[in-house]
Amino acid sequence: METFLSKYTKTAPAEVTTWFKAASVNDFPKDGGACVKYKDKQIAVFNFERLNQWFACQNLCPHKLEMVLSRGMIGDHQGIPKVACPLHKKTFSLESGENLNGDLPAIATYPVKIEAGFVYIGFSD
Repeated sequence: METFLSKYTKTAPAEVTTWFKAASVNDFPKDGGACVKYKDKQIAVFNFERLNQWFACQNLCPHKLEMVLSRGMIGDHQGIPKVACPLHKKTFSLESGENLNGDLPAIATYPVKIEAGFVYIGFSD
């Protein structure tokens, strides 16, 4: 039986076979996140304007299996961009997906590119 978590895998930029046009850059809050859906996945997309960077990861927090990471607070931990789950404050690297608390598995991360005012998320279908 497939678990929900198995639908998420880390995608490296070199592995991208599909660039999904998620939305206009104006649809995402500055220094915040929003959720988009790609096939059967919910993806949290973050406009980290303070760093002039964009990030994407699974929306599912592995702590309590809630779809909430897109509503989490973003910041940094020793220079590593991170998101904190809004429910239980578990933190994850937006670069590698690593759980910065050290007590949970990593989350999936996806490459992001901005072209002509639109946000694209990379997947290896």
